[in-house]
Amino acid sequence: MVTATVGFGMARELGLATAFADDAPARLDFGALEPLVGLMQDTPVAKLLPALVAELRAGTELRQLVAAGALANARTLGGEDYVGFHTMMALAPGFHMAQELPAAEQPLPVFKVLYRNTNRIQETGGKEHEVLHRVIATTTALPANPGEWLRTEARSKDAARAEAAFIAIAATPEDALNALLHEVQDDTEVHRVVLPYRAWDLLGLIGPDHATTLLRQSVRYCVKAENQWAGQGSRELLAKLLEEHKLLGATPGTRAAEDQWIEQLSATFFKSTPEQAAAAAAAALAEGMAPDAVGEAISLTANQLILRDHGRTPAMEITGKPIGSVHGDSIGVHACDSACAWRNLARVARPRNTFACLILSAYQVALDRTQRGGDFTNWEPLPLPRHVSEAKATDPTGLLGELDEAIRGNLQGRASGIVQRYGQLGHGAREVFDLLRRYAISEDGALHAEKFFRTVAEEFAAARPAFRWRQLCALARVTASEYGRPAPGMAEARELLKG
Repeated sequence: MVTATVGFGMARELGLATAFADDAPARLDFGALEPLVGLMQDTPVAKLLPALVAELRAGTELRQLVAAGALANARTLGGEDYVGFHTMMALAPGFHMAQELPAAEQPLPVFKVLYRNTNRIQETGGKEHEVLHRVIATTTALPANPGEWLRTEARSKDAARAEAAFIAIAATPEDALNALLHEVQDDTEVHRVVLPYRAWDLLGLIGPDHATTLLRQSVRYCVKAENQWAGQGSRELLAKLLEEHKLLGATPGTRAAEDQWIEQLSATFFKSTPEQAAAAAAAALAEGMAPDAVGEAISLTANQLILRDHGRTPAMEITGKPIGSVHGDSIGVHACDSACAWRNLARVARPRNTFACLILSAYQVALDRTQRGGDFTNWEPLPLPRHVSEAKATDPTGLLGELDEAIRGNLQGRASGIVQRYGQLGHGAREVFDLLRRYAISEDGALHAEKFFRTVAEEFAAARPAFRWRQLCALARVTASEYGRPAPGMAEARELLKG
């Protein structure tokens, strides 16, 4: 019966197709992918890159390596390790970046993330300390609202109960995601929302049979976060706004927005308290505005947090993140990644969750501005007028040379100014992305380079012409900030791929 409901592949993953209760082995098994998954877990990191090159030359596809890396990460780390879940979130972005490169270079961004992945798996004890195991679904009949049930189980702070409920709900990947979103929406925090979005993004590469393994990481993440929850206030506010604006049972609107409306709503979010921003988003959705229009306004607000940020203070300086830097876990990078994740989840979710994702996205971007300190409303955004005027060339080749020089000099304002000038002159964006991608691959990026590059690529593609170059200006700034700290394994990978 279970196999007929969820399909043989998913049933096998859950341990329900060939075994029963007490005699089922505890360890997850990934069938045909298991040898590659084992390679990712068991190969000493010093020998990993030669092993990956050998796999490619033997006919293994790059997407299979990504799939194996993601499943090894999920089984071993389970969404509970900081470096681990950042690495998982970088896998799909790394693969997307690979598709934009010449064939000979395509493995580089994937190898970069897989190197980090295996290193972290082994640092935490490897297969001897796996977090995800086979789970038997709760036998209780499903309630009318599975998402609310899963949320209640997660609030119990019992991961086993929450996972058993999740497995019972997960008849299809869509059912699993929409139930999970009720739990995710219990709070607003960057990793809480980006983790399920990047797991969902991976399904296009790995296939739906592994949806539960990838999304279970978010179940465990949220349960663990419940132990530190201090009553943020968004839980009650979301329920109130959905009811107050009659969004429960409503269908998302399709009203188009003018550029000026987007700009004005973004300004409202930027100046508001979190509660006011959430209410403004709910009102716009209730008026029938298209969800993507509201999402674009939120994205522009997050973008301003990168362009206005004064960077790390002396008190915040750590190795790899010097004074004035904005890469890694900066307020702006986190805000943009969150807004992108909420917006994309809203696109694939069922109506109730579409509304909830955007309301909470507006809440979170305003909270980011107010919680992290600094006078963002009065700080002037980059690039300053002088940064734009200092770009001397007018042709694409000359401007790209200036941009490369600015990045290598860690000149954040100058890099963003050159990109703005490039766009003003009507040149195409592809060459700028090509240059910035090169550094997203070569530099360490403090766990965020691949993910943020993909965030900007997605937002640039979705944005209207009046706003899209702001996204590239932000990426140029972050790229100039992160330059000078090469990614581990990249020099070796380049040499191996030449052979």
